[in-house]
Amino acid sequence: MCTAATYTGKDHYFGRNLDLEYSYHESVTVTPRNKELVFRHLAPIPNHLAMIGMAYVVGDYPLYYDAMNEKGLSMAGLNFPGNADYRKPEEGKDNVASFEFISWILGQCGSVEEARKCLSRINLTDDAFAAELPPSPLHWIVADQKECVVFEQTARGAQIYDNPVGVMTNNPTFDYQMTHLADYMNASAGLPEQKLIPGVELNAYSRGMGGMGIPGDLSSASRFVKVAFTKMNSLKAEDESASISQFFKILGSVEQQKGCCRLATDKDGNPVCEYTIYSSCCNMDKGIYYYTTYENSQITAVDMHHTDLDGSSLTSYELIKGQQIRMQN
Repeated sequence: MCTAATYTGKDHYFGRNLDLEYSYHESVTVTPRNKELVFRHLAPIPNHLAMIGMAYVVGDYPLYYDAMNEKGLSMAGLNFPGNADYRKPEEGKDNVASFEFISWILGQCGSVEEARKCLSRINLTDDAFAAELPPSPLHWIVADQKECVVFEQTARGAQIYDNPVGVMTNNPTFDYQMTHLADYMNASAGLPEQKLIPGVELNAYSRGMGGMGIPGDLSSASRFVKVAFTKMNSLKAEDESASISQFFKILGSVEQQKGCCRLATDKDGNPVCEYTIYSSCCNMDKGIYYYTTYENSQITAVDMHHTDLDGSSLTSYELIKGQQIRMQN
């Protein structure tokens, strides 16, 4: 499962936790403007907006998990099992395979407003990238510096939801997640007000009691509430260092530690656990992709503008996974 969020500090930021029980050989990958984008059912796009993101590169093709383009438009796909409904190609629709979706949107759209027009005519198809890489059931968060939407294709058809809180997790559908927030409307970052028994003096015995009831388990519905509460109450940072630190703290409020979400056991009897493989933070204004990994809590940065954005070849950066410890004495 996963969590995604937006944040406004010194600049505008977008990122996600990738929570899974296994990792592919993902890398931070830049697709330059002249790397032809090829699609299963649509004409190729030879020239397009450059983009940077986390991708599993197979045969020179970037399978993006999350990315932003040079205009700042950002997008991430999150697990959506049992709800995602991919279909056969349909006449009169833009038929896009799910693994092409991020590249197709970010290659041609510079804003959420432009993306809405593309999303309104799309049909996500059930094409597999390869026999060993079947389509993953996903839904997507799309954001720019001004607004945010969620796109889901379910049995009900394609749905575009405005996302006023700028966060997303997994199942259930986004409309339920927003309805579920109402269960916690009394939660506050401030001290609680005594409304339980009028006329009786009850005193708060601890700081933070205004947020009592906010869930702390790792289910997607609970993570949605927790990250929304954390993000919407987080103070605005005034410089880049403080902004990215604040963003990673927001994602850290719902990160998953190995051992806390056990799915099965392997052939040797060891637990198979879902955990936060990496966390990302995109500066949407500067084109910088920051990340941490489960093993390495130091923030690493890749600036897309330090690559040849007018080129025609992918540039990939292997993740720095080993813990980076600075000795002070």
